[in-house]
Order: sequence, then C-alpha cells, then structure tokens
Amino acid sequence: MNLNATLIAQLIVFLGLCAFTIKYVWPPIAKALDERANKIAEGLAAAERGKSDFEQAEKKVAELLTEGRNQVAEMVANAEKRAAQIVEDAKVQAANEAARITAQAKADAEQEMGRAREALREQVAILAVKGAESILRSEINEKQHAKMLGALKQEL
Repeated sequence: MNLNATLIAQLIVFLGLCAFTIKYVWPPIAKALDERANKIAEGLAAAERGKSDFEQAEKKVAELLTEGRNQVAEMVANAEKRAAQIVEDAKVQAANEAARITAQAKADAEQEMGRAREALREQVAILAVKGAESILRSEINEKQHAKMLGALKQEL
C-alpha cells in the first residue's frame, strides 16, 4: 500500500466525518447550547426582575410603615388632646356643680337663719308680753320692776 493513498483515504474519511458532524451532529448540539444559554439568560433576567421587585416591595413596606407610624402618632396625639379636653370639661363641670352646691348651702343657711331669727323674735315678743303682763299685775314698785327686768334679761 501506498502511504499517499492511505493518507488521502484517511483525509477523505476525516473530511467526510467532519462534514457529517457539521451537518448532522453539530446543529443539535449548538441548538441545545443556545437553548441552555437562553434559559440561563432568562433566569438571570428573572432574578434581576425579582431583585428589582423585592427592592420596590421593600420601599413600599418602608413607606407603609412610615405612614402607619405617622397615623398612630396622629391618633395618639388626638387621643391625648381628647383626654385633656375631657379632663378640662370634667373640671369645669365639677366647678359648676361645686358652685351650685355652695349657693344652695348658702341659701339653706340663710333660710335657717331667717327661721331662727323669726323664732327668736316670737320668743322675745312672748317674753315682752309676759314681762309687761307681770309688771301690770303687780303693783307699781321700782324695786320690783328692777327685779323683773333683771329676770327678763337673764331669760333673754
């Protein structure tokens, strides 16, 4: 055998194998590699979108927390204002009630004093009438009159 003929035959077989590989074997492998590269790219893009969505969600949560804290602070402030108003209203109401009770007590005391004065006047009038009656019944005597007036003074 000739070395050149073997070499040429091997070259033809090699070129045939390369042509067969390029035509029938390489396209499915390239297609599979391209599909795998596309899937990886889609996965990376999805991961990037997920990261972006996560950042947006974190921002939204932070905004909602800030808004919630502000609302809670506002509610607390309103509740404190309302509590202060209720306390102030209760103080005013208590002061009004105390003034009313004091006025009523003063009026009651004045009525009682008036009744006591009236009763005292009645007793003084009764005693004066008794004294005058005693004076008129007994004879007119200065010593006796002085004794009777002293007794009346002690009764008063």
